[in-house]
Amino acid sequence: MELNGLDASLTSVHKISLSGESITLAKTARDEMVKSRNYIEAAVADGAVIYGVNTGFGALSSVRIAEKDIIDLQKNLIRSHSAGVGLPFSRQETRAIMYLRANALARGHSGVRPEVVEKILEFLNNDILPIIPSQGSVGASGDLAPLAHLALALIGEGEVWGESGPIDTEKLLQKESIKPLELKSKEGLSLINGCQVMTAVGMLAAYRAQKLCALADISGAMSLEALRGSRGPFDPEISKNRPHPGEKKTARNLIRLLGEESEISKSHLDCEKVQDAYSLRCMPAVHGAVKDTLRHAVDTLTIEANSSTDNPLVFSESKKVLSCGNFHGEPVAFQLDFLAIAMGALGNISQCRVSRLINPAFSDLPAFLAPNGGLNSGLMVVEVAAASLVSENKIYSHPASADSIATSVDKEDHVSMGTIAARKLNNVVENVANIISMEMLASTQALSLLKPLTAAAGVKVAYEFLSKKIPRADKDRFFARDIKLIKSMLDSEALLAAVENIVGELEW
Repeated sequence: MELNGLDASLTSVHKISLSGESITLAKTARDEMVKSRNYIEAAVADGAVIYGVNTGFGALSSVRIAEKDIIDLQKNLIRSHSAGVGLPFSRQETRAIMYLRANALARGHSGVRPEVVEKILEFLNNDILPIIPSQGSVGASGDLAPLAHLALALIGEGEVWGESGPIDTEKLLQKESIKPLELKSKEGLSLINGCQVMTAVGMLAAYRAQKLCALADISGAMSLEALRGSRGPFDPEISKNRPHPGEKKTARNLIRLLGEESEISKSHLDCEKVQDAYSLRCMPAVHGAVKDTLRHAVDTLTIEANSSTDNPLVFSESKKVLSCGNFHGEPVAFQLDFLAIAMGALGNISQCRVSRLINPAFSDLPAFLAPNGGLNSGLMVVEVAAASLVSENKIYSHPASADSIATSVDKEDHVSMGTIAARKLNNVVENVANIISMEMLASTQALSLLKPLTAAAGVKVAYEFLSKKIPRADKDRFFARDIKLIKSMLDSEALLAAVENIVGELEW
């Protein structure tokens, strides 16, 4: 795979985060990097004063640095800014961060040598991954602390992941016969200026969210069948007259999954119920709004992943070095906060359906879906656990970007908190995956209790896929194990693939 600074995507970020596919720097990107590097070196030789090249940083930008100290300036920057705390980002997240950092520099507007990007790629290709603490970034001037930890490993210092945990970088590089990066002017600054941490973590969460949107349609369709709900609200005439893209996509997904009729739907053709509850009837509106929010977030994240976010930026063609604020994370922070709110709503409506499935007031199913209630409690606390996760998500849905705090003696007086937004979104997405797993456990149990009636084609394949490993609970058992097993089927995309093999690709 070639890196050119132009075409990072949700798919490529996810792929690189998982695989050891070799990445090389494209010749076009190398040429652009050489141009900007040559321009920087020529400007400095002519006596130009350029921020971060021969000046101090942040509030110390007015301090002129002697030529003999320029290399030490870059090393000192990396060492001093490696001040992150907390649990480290996962290996998968770290690979994504490194990929996006290399991609931004490859665009050729940072004035750094191609060797900088090639060193990041050498680390990636050899699966040498820095230990990057997850806390310590305010999301402006770039993800300074976490990116400094990345850069620290590149220069042979700090810690990287070993087979059984953190190990000293210098020792591992010696073992692998890999030389550390020797920084030149501006290169330390360029390595830490940008929003690649929040963007990488956000893109991985968005990739999972994309799959969960399709899985929520599947779980919703399963619950609707189990509760003997109507397909009427998904008629295309309805969404045609409120043409939000996500609403139309969700209605089409549900019609695909449910078909026109099934043995279960035929069994309640003459029932007295006029309308279903909102959690069933409003799936196109709610699930659809989540899809629209996700699509907008992905568009913003993709733009960010292929942007120049350094300061200053070098434009060799127009002979300019411009100080700017492209490192500020606000565009990303807003989207990650909004997506956390939207995903929280997706979990909320899923939990509403779990509550209806266990409540005999809304169906002819036994209380808590327990065949011998009283002696057995059934899914009583599965529903409680889902409610707990929904409320936890409400806390995580408070926007991080609503806050700002002045830093660097007021030089950096407005910040985005985008990296906090990314971490919160991760928590929400994980909780929603568990909530949908709980809904699928409940709907699978409910559909088993409706036998011998069978469900519609899409629902039937999901039910059969799940029930092979999650048999009907005729008596109480260790339900946490069932939830974990279902979630593994969601995370691996095995369930989604099985359903799409029957009904076609679901839209998000």
